[in-house]
Amino acid sequence: MTDPSTSSGPATAAPTRAARRNAPASVPNPPARSPWPALWALVIGFFMILVDTTIVSVANPAIKAALDPDTNNLDNVVWVTSAYLLAYAVPLLITGRLGDRFGPKNIYLIGLAVFTFASLGCGLSGTLEMLIAFRAVQGLGAALMTPQTMAVITRTFPPNRRGAAMGLWGATSGVAMLVGPLAGGLLVDSLGWEWIFFVNLPVGVVGFVLAWMLVPKLETHPHRFDMLGVFLSAIGLFLIVFGLQEGEKFDWAVWVWAMIALGVLTMAVFVWQQAKTKSEALVPLDLFRDRNFSIANLGIATVGFTVTSMSLPLMFFLQLARGLTPTDAALLLVPMALAAGILSPLAGKLLDRTDPRFLLVPGLLLVSISLVWYAALMHPDTPIWMFLLPSFLMGVGNAGMWGPLATTATRNLQPRQAGAGAGIYNTTRTIGSVLGSAAIAAFMQGRLEANLPGASDADAGFGGGQLPPAIADGFATAMAQATLLPAAVMLVGVVAVLFLRRPPQSATSDWSEPAAAVGH
Repeated sequence: MTDPSTSSGPATAAPTRAARRNAPASVPNPPARSPWPALWALVIGFFMILVDTTIVSVANPAIKAALDPDTNNLDNVVWVTSAYLLAYAVPLLITGRLGDRFGPKNIYLIGLAVFTFASLGCGLSGTLEMLIAFRAVQGLGAALMTPQTMAVITRTFPPNRRGAAMGLWGATSGVAMLVGPLAGGLLVDSLGWEWIFFVNLPVGVVGFVLAWMLVPKLETHPHRFDMLGVFLSAIGLFLIVFGLQEGEKFDWAVWVWAMIALGVLTMAVFVWQQAKTKSEALVPLDLFRDRNFSIANLGIATVGFTVTSMSLPLMFFLQLARGLTPTDAALLLVPMALAAGILSPLAGKLLDRTDPRFLLVPGLLLVSISLVWYAALMHPDTPIWMFLLPSFLMGVGNAGMWGPLATTATRNLQPRQAGAGAGIYNTTRTIGSVLGSAAIAAFMQGRLEANLPGASDADAGFGGGQLPPAIADGFATAMAQATLLPAAVMLVGVVAVLFLRRPPQSATSDWSEPAAAVGH
């Protein structure tokens, strides 16, 4: 055959045209398109999940006043958060695998539809029990959505560009911290607590349309589903969370401790069962051989605990001990949200070129310091403007927390492991959040009993409006002491991330986009 490079004239043209005609068939994959539009579409749903959590934290006093006004037990209304988080945590391990099996786009869209319709049910709830039930359905929708966002990032961004993508993921958290409390305050003050859920309806519709149009269909991988593992993890988590949540209400009776112990034992059996499973385990324990994956999971568990638990005592203090409206209380979080939203993308880009510990250690430490600062300021006579200072410090810490942890956990995952890895990571984060919600409820109630003896037996409940001065001081002290719990847990995260390793540059060279990462 004549070499075209050595021929001339018409003989050259024919092979060239043939080569051009045959070129598309010889290329195994179509040209890769930018993964950023798909990420932006997914961020809308992720944003809605985060906003919904922060909105509810601001609205908790109003929800208690409307649906549970006659008791002084704060753990009743905390179930509005705990039911959501419990239903969120339990299915995450399997929903990550569902994304691998049926495509992250399909599972994400189903989850977004469930979340949006459940939001309508939350807004229409006339009792606290009904609201808690629909919040659990919301949690299921969120569980379907969340692993898919991380899986798409893992499968469409190479490791050396993943930090910037996770930076956007972290910036979304920062913006949600601003929009959630502000929107929650404005909606509660003007239209009522129901509208913190109704607002999800237009956002959900827009997010569904954009995800349908922009998110690619990725290659699917066959998986078996370990239903025994799902059952064991669900039972174990429920026993632990319910025991922690209701312990104070039942005076920490023997049966409460037995329930918690049984939950811990069930989770131990779950881990043993996962190690012995000969078919495909729900939790591939081999992933934990990656030191950074293991430590990042421990770190995100402490972050989930802290972020969920810290807002409850703070918002109850600001609205009940200081008499602020939900909007005024939310405005005090503006410095945190702005700092996190602006600095998170910068931290993400920096992470692609530096040791993750340089961002994570100061980030987690600053969050812990800011919580101790909050606790020191939580007195009835502290000038309100002073609460802006720890708010800003916490925002700086958040910028070095969310994106860097997620990037470190997923950097070495292969495309086939993306769903499982994202499911495990989000499960540990949500387990931390569930434990934080349950623990802070018990701790707040215990501190109230210590600082206001007999408060649970009083005739009037902690409804809306500012507390009388005789009660406000003890209430403020109780909330300040409760704030120290998430501060201490965050220090555990600081110690954990000290043991991370900087990923070698060569770890990024063997990654390639999946063949089906384009198209709809």
